[in-house]
Amino acid sequence: MPKAPEGRAATGRVAQLRVGQSDGFIKLANARAVYFHRADLRDDTPFNTLEVGDVLKFDLIEDTVSGARALRVTRRSRKASSRS
Repeated sequence: MPKAPEGRAATGRVAQLRVGQSDGFIKLANARAVYFHRADLRDDTPFNTLEVGDVLKFDLIEDTVSGARALRVTRRSRKASSRS
């Protein structure tokens, strides 16, 4: 069985959600966009509850064929939350 890819810890905000395709993009602090699919979300972060602007933490995988991808994604905070 292949080992799950390792990545570096990263955070970003939901920049785009494509509900029909069950995927989206996360914008990093440097404005780079990273792809994610609903299958990449941890169980405590349902896809249907995500909103543009939500802060996510994830493992950033650099794939030379398909580009950067976020794995093991979880919500860190809501966009409108005033709590830390």
